[in-house]
Amino acid sequence: MADEEPSGIRQKLVETKQAWARAGRLLTGQTATPEQRLPPGQRLVTDFPVLDLGIQPDVAKETFRLTVDGLVENPVTIDWAWLNELPQEERRNDIHCVTQWSRYDNSWTGVPVQALLDLVRLKPGARFVSFEAHDGYTTNLTMEDFARPENLLAHSWEGQPLTRQHGGPLRVVVPHLYLWKSTKWVRKISFLSQNKPGFWEVRGYHDRGDPWLEERYG
Repeated sequence: MADEEPSGIRQKLVETKQAWARAGRLLTGQTATPEQRLPPGQRLVTDFPVLDLGIQPDVAKETFRLTVDGLVENPVTIDWAWLNELPQEERRNDIHCVTQWSRYDNSWTGVPVQALLDLVRLKPGARFVSFEAHDGYTTNLTMEDFARPENLLAHSWEGQPLTRQHGGPLRVVVPHLYLWKSTKWVRKISFLSQNKPGFWEVRGYHDRGDPWLEERYG
């Protein structure tokens, strides 16, 4: 039997997760503060589950480009060599997926968000951020959520280059929100004056996605 086409896999996945949103699946109705390390409704795992839209783009470092545009004084297109010349830092944090798993103590290496902001220099009125990935995925953040010091543009996990299945060569890491906000295979970051809901946000998922407030769905 032939493998199912990626487009068919993608459609089934999207329909399933939209049905979760309509039904409020996984919701416990609880809230907590980050002092409770495991957010409501989550289960702790030690592996690193793989979730995507049925496509895992193969982005070679030789052809890698990250476009940063919108309300910035210095729009740029960053290649792999330039990315590695930018300030590099390490972060250790927990991650939480809306599909109910959490993983503690992940070690990441990459470019801190503040270094990117210093490079492009935001214009007045930049209040939101839109992300686009090589698989067509999009999501959104407020500037307050994006500019937090723990956030990275990560190219390494646990001391090794980030694998393709986990978003390599480059992904966004925003650990204080559900993991769908941490765009894998990121190719474009745009700073905007107006909010631009992304792929899951227009399909019933919460616009922000705070795990401790259990903001799974909108």
